[in-house]
Amino acid sequence: MKLGLIGVGNIGRHFAQRLLDAGHELLVHDRSETAQARAVQAGARGMDSVRALAAETPVVLLCLPMPAIVADVARELADVKGLRILVDMSTTGPSVTKEVEAILSAHGVTTIGAPVSGGTVAAEKGTLAVMAAGPRAAFEEVEAVLRVIGKNLFYLGEDASLGQTTKIINNTLYATSMIASCEALVYGVKAGLDPRTLLDVLNVSSGRSFATLERIPQCVLDRSFPVRFTTELLHKDVKMCLDEAEKLGVPMRVNPAARQFLAFALSQGDGPRDNVEVIRHIERWAGAEFGAEPAA
Repeated sequence: MKLGLIGVGNIGRHFAQRLLDAGHELLVHDRSETAQARAVQAGARGMDSVRALAAETPVVLLCLPMPAIVADVARELADVKGLRILVDMSTTGPSVTKEVEAILSAHGVTTIGAPVSGGTVAAEKGTLAVMAAGPRAAFEEVEAVLRVIGKNLFYLGEDASLGQTTKIINNTLYATSMIASCEALVYGVKAGLDPRTLLDVLNVSSGRSFATLERIPQCVLDRSFPVRFTTELLHKDVKMCLDEAEKLGVPMRVNPAARQFLAFALSQGDGPRDNVEVIRHIERWAGAEFGAEPAA
């Protein structure tokens, strides 16, 4: 299949590689010359603009960092002749997805909202969860492509915004459990527990979460803190979720604490750092470091 992919950064680069490995002909565009050159070296064809890309393929995938960028790209693509389906794999949020759908549908282009979850490791392995929604016929046309990118593919209905709703709920639950886990783990090591053993116990008990199973063992325990999903992007997702819940009159009492903590981290310059680095603030206040040997 001939496909276009706009955005080949931390996550999109893995989409590109997997699509190329599956035998698809891939056109790519990214504002970062370095990111685009990397995809071209892997076998994709680089395009000078999003319009030039969309003019050559009926199906375009987006993997972009911010909802405003997605909306801007949709406006650029709306009247490109030949484009039929736009698959938005970014975390755009339901309101902006509805805006994008309105922009594109006026020109006969169908929108599929298909955000993903699992991080860069799952993106590389093709084991992401994909939360797809939009007109059934269009979904079935791109289903095989989505199965190259993710192992767990869910079709959530005809409303293209439903995948985005699912994604921001997921990321908000991750943020809240991650920050709560960081607090508890720092308490544990200050009390004298071995960090690895503490994680092992939690991960076969009821306190386990994606943070304790994946992120903290991979990124905090050895103090490596690789950038897999930035603090500013996670804060954006949580804020979107709280805003959308408020629009529907759904009370949120616990999750806003996670947004407030992430906002504090942003004020300390943590925006471009991986979100799990927020544990450093808790460690500093507690005078204990998770990953270090407990005091004798």
